[in-house]
Amino acid sequence: MLRSMFTAISSLNLHQSYLDVVANNLANANTIGYKTSRVLFQDQFYQMLNPGSGPAANLGGTNPTQVGLGVKTGYISPIFTQGALQATGRNLDLAIQGDGFFVYDQGAQRRYSREGSLTLDSAGILVNASTGLRVQGWMVNASGVVDTNLPPGNIQIPQNRTIARATQNAIFGGNLSADAVVGDSVDTTMGIYDSLGQLHTATVTFTRTGANTWSWSATAPAGAAGNGTITFDANGHYASSTGSVLSVPGSAGANPINATLDLTSLTMLSAPTSTAVTSQDGLAAGSITDVYITPNDGAIFLVYSNGMREQVGQIAVARFTNPAGLIHTGHTMFQQGLNSGDPQIGAANSAGRGAIAAGYLEGSNVDMAQEFTNMILAQRGFQASSRVITTSDEIIQELVNLKR
Repeated sequence: MLRSMFTAISSLNLHQSYLDVVANNLANANTIGYKTSRVLFQDQFYQMLNPGSGPAANLGGTNPTQVGLGVKTGYISPIFTQGALQATGRNLDLAIQGDGFFVYDQGAQRRYSREGSLTLDSAGILVNASTGLRVQGWMVNASGVVDTNLPPGNIQIPQNRTIARATQNAIFGGNLSADAVVGDSVDTTMGIYDSLGQLHTATVTFTRTGANTWSWSATAPAGAAGNGTITFDANGHYASSTGSVLSVPGSAGANPINATLDLTSLTMLSAPTSTAVTSQDGLAAGSITDVYITPNDGAIFLVYSNGMREQVGQIAVARFTNPAGLIHTGHTMFQQGLNSGDPQIGAANSAGRGAIAAGYLEGSNVDMAQEFTNMILAQRGFQASSRVITTSDEIIQELVNLKR
């Protein structure tokens, strides 16, 4: 009788573990990045009552006779199916669509997680908002390129950087009157920026020199800045020009401005003269207003008040041959296990790694309907094992009573 009792006790213990796993899954049904776990049962020991026999000349064979002695946990493993993406509208909230994990630094060991709620600490380093662990990736090098073949490291976002863009191109538009006589001229003032974002003013003077030709000359406070000619066809449309570069000294410490003038939009029609710079690509100095991470590849950009964007880094993603072999460390984090394989770290959306979804977080993949079903199974298994113990106890009691 004791054998059945101990077998039932092993079942009680296992179904309690089963219920523990179900409870943990339900408790984390709303945990960002959580992966549901499952329990597999295995039978345990067998007592051999009869090993059986092979067939003989006049007798058939007999099968072995064994009595099972309980059940044990085969293994408890996370299931890495995709969780639903939850839109947050926050630039530093990230999710991975597909295979892979964000990489976090924890001193001597790395941690891996599907949870990508990021924020900047006081030093400007990109960290996990919940744990403070530093997310890993790559910064741009001196050439402005991200080399994802290098080992990943911390991502530090510059805090007080400003950026400007020197004018390289300027487009003129308008009309030079066909009614003007040779020698008539008109001035147009234009603003251009040097490499430090300093605004400079230049005056471009258009002078009629012939039937279909005009000359242009530019002056700046420092002196002459360029000159050339424009020729129009019989319909008053731009035909050709000579000289197209406007050269102005920059402010102290800045590079000289060498801007190409686009005069092709000018016309020479019988209408009043009116010319203006319709666009130029220089920008004044701008400060950082936002940090933006691009979808798919996880490139990190700074957004400036003058409209410019500048890439400063890229998020790293790790992939494992056997993610079920990872070890839970809490906080929806994992560490490399003996059977997980080595991390294959690289850029997102490459070499089998999933794509990054910016402005989203990945919800738990717990199926509550399945977990409530598992809860019932665990409860019924526990109840059945309890009945076996009760019945075994009653039989033992009857045996004790035989002596009376």
